[in-house]
Amino acid sequence: MGSADDRRFEVLRAIVADFVSTKEPVGSKTLVERHNLGVSSATVRNDMAVLEAEGFITQPHTSSGRIPTEKGYREFVDRLDHVKPMSAPERRAILTFLESGHDLDDVLRRAVRLLAQLTRQVAVVQYPTLSTSTVRHLEVVSLGPARLLLVVITDTGRVDQRIVELGNPIDDHQLGQLREMLGTALDGKKLAAASVAVADLASQLDGSGGLGDAVGRSATVLLETLVEHTEERLLMGGTANLTRNTADFGGSLRSVLEALEEQVIVLKLLDAQQQAGKVTVRIGHETEHEQMAGTSVVSTTYGTMDTVYGGMGVLGPTRMDYPGTISSVAAVALYIGEVLGTR
Repeated sequence: MGSADDRRFEVLRAIVADFVSTKEPVGSKTLVERHNLGVSSATVRNDMAVLEAEGFITQPHTSSGRIPTEKGYREFVDRLDHVKPMSAPERRAILTFLESGHDLDDVLRRAVRLLAQLTRQVAVVQYPTLSTSTVRHLEVVSLGPARLLLVVITDTGRVDQRIVELGNPIDDHQLGQLREMLGTALDGKKLAAASVAVADLASQLDGSGGLGDAVGRSATVLLETLVEHTEERLLMGGTANLTRNTADFGGSLRSVLEALEEQVIVLKLLDAQQQAGKVTVRIGHETEHEQMAGTSVVSTTYGTMDTVYGGMGVLGPTRMDYPGTISSVAAVALYIGEVLGTR
């Protein structure tokens, strides 16, 4: 790329930085005063004229400065050569805060609250999808001669508890047999494979050593737990942050809030982010939803080295601190995966 193009990008970078910081259109004189561009005001004005003609910036009012367009933000993000990493104390603080979570729900609630505070945007975290989960442990607890509690724990930290009402009572020895039988069938299997194993177990009642009723009823209850549900769960925090930037959305803030309330659009955006460890930035109409006009979504996945648990990210106006937001989203995602992967 020629030096003129490089210089114009530096002008665009400066306009983005100033507009994000001040919310005010940026003029050539201001750019020369605030940034070490190494050229005259006349050259900057010429560069701004070219950038405007190419659709990277626009003039919102006659005789005013310029502001970035969606295309300008896209160019800025695509050419980010450095995202400021968090300091060691900041990383330790994030990890310590998340590690203090008592269970999956608590860890994810903390992650949402933390991400909203770091970015001053709306933070969203998708609960681990069942299709990626593996059964870590199955516990069978006797609540009485003919009543059992089944506890299914997955590698993502999800804990499901189900009551089984038996037709015939079982003794402690039979309880041990049932526990071993179900545990052998399920432990270490992906949920889809675990549901097949349970169904197979239920079809082999004749060889269950007198535990036919207990195996059959337990299998029925487990299948309801293991088969993936159609609904997804989403945690959200920091919605009030949108109201600090009402002007950024023009007249579309209400539609954005309605989209967040329905959650379906946000879940689709998170589901579209599948590449582990990569942060994706969708700007304005790139979200492909008219209700999200004027917004940007910075998202990624969280999980372990070999398993994606779910999506997460932040949503805010296109006038966003992209380098800082990308850094925060990446860091929180990394540490959620670390915390959940060690439990």
